[in-house]
Amino acid sequence: MAVEIKNKKAEFQYFLMDEFVAGIVLTGSEIKSIRAGKANIAEAYCKMKNGELFIINMNISPYENAGYSGHSERRERKLLLGRTELNKISRRVKDTGVTIVPVLLYISEKGWVKIKIATARGKNFRDKREDVKQKDLRREMERDNRD
Repeated sequence: MAVEIKNKKAEFQYFLMDEFVAGIVLTGSEIKSIRAGKANIAEAYCKMKNGELFIINMNISPYENAGYSGHSERRERKLLLGRTELNKISRRVKDTGVTIVPVLLYISEKGWVKIKIATARGKNFRDKREDVKQKDLRREMERDNRD
């Protein structure tokens, strides 16, 4: 059973530019909760602090069988990236209106929890409306092709 937790709002609210795959520093109860699919990245965002990248506001529900060593649900978690990737991200974020958003949280073939993040620029109302139109047109064309 593959675990993939998507941020469905990311593509609708932002123009995604560069994508990166990062590891996350987690505790044991957080890993088990993610394997159970009890995580949410919809409200999460990333921030640079002292040359390191952290994910903020990512919700990982408490694991029921954690015992006394549970975890806090929305703590800051460090992302593991190479120095060149961190430099590229920090240069991008210095531009006006660019942010770092999580796109996908998944478990790799080796069993590691990975997160796909992207540098993004926010869309305005007109761009969002255009995306909805394109989506509706695609859906109509698919219906016509099936008939």
